[in-house]
Amino acid sequence: MKKILFLVAACFAFASCQTNVKNEATAQAQKEVAVSDHVEVLYFHGKQRCATCMAIENNTKAAIEENFASQIKNGDVVFRVIDISQKENEEIAEKYKVTWSSLFVVKYKNGHETRENMTEFAFGNARKSPDVFKAGVVKSVTDMLN
Repeated sequence: MKKILFLVAACFAFASCQTNVKNEATAQAQKEVAVSDHVEVLYFHGKQRCATCMAIENNTKAAIEENFASQIKNGDVVFRVIDISQKENEEIAEKYKVTWSSLFVVKYKNGHETRENMTEFAFGNARKSPDVFKAGVVKSVTDMLN
């Protein structure tokens, strides 16, 4: 009886290990896909947002969609809005050391990441000078694509 219980326990342990290995392999494959060559524009925000925060999101989205439609379609440019108050976004918020509304343009090229923190520029221009802000976002993304 002890041998049977041992064998059953060993089978469960083995199956559990296989599941973990598969999950780790899947996670690694997802990470490799996530870091293919492209540019991401990341807008981070919390639960509460002011008028300027909303302007940053809206004007960033407009600038990206108006100027990079074909690059969005083929995956070369990605715009992501990330609510840092959500549990599933804790890891990326920690990675970028974000604790409030922030804007980053990130280039992934040959496994390397290059970031431009545009938060200060965004808060200074998105609401009061939207054309200046949009031009700055377009320039940053264009520079990162080259």
